[in-house]
Amino acid sequence: MVEIRAQDLERAAARLVAAAVARAVDGAQKGADAGAQLATAESLTGGMVGQLICTVPGASAVYRGGIISYATEVKASVLGVPAGLLAERGAVDPDVAIAMAQGTARVCEADFGVATTGAAGPEPCDGKPVGRVYLAVAHPASGGIRVLEKNYAGNRAEIRAQAAHDALNLLAEFLADTAK
Repeated sequence: MVEIRAQDLERAAARLVAAAVARAVDGAQKGADAGAQLATAESLTGGMVGQLICTVPGASAVYRGGIISYATEVKASVLGVPAGLLAERGAVDPDVAIAMAQGTARVCEADFGVATTGAAGPEPCDGKPVGRVYLAVAHPASGGIRVLEKNYAGNRAEIRAQAAHDALNLLAEFLADTAK
């Protein structure tokens, strides 16, 4: 089990905001819109990723907002996750995470979307074991996506914190990779 402390979460959020701001500044210097607006779609993390982003000074320059889509119906009706996909595979699925990331970017009019979905426990969810989490990032303008499967150990709070931490890092890495 990996212990995620508050300062680890804050550092990950600061790294993400710094990467987004740097991308926007670099684009402005080159006379181009670098597209560094961010949005979140969260299920098991329940708003934790967005809250962490908002703790960083300067976040308002790059964070558009987020959607807490805890209920499966909200994933479909607000984020546009296909109802058939949800019915067939359940909410804890890599393609659902991708659709959530794409949906939040669309709804929030952001350049990048990041999503979290998974089974935080104490019971399995949609046949997936406790600790199974999918994190996804989408950049709809380029069609770029990245999805990770994680299998965390720990209690509900620990699983949620690990997922939020890794979602922040995934998006920061994706921003850096797409800026090259």
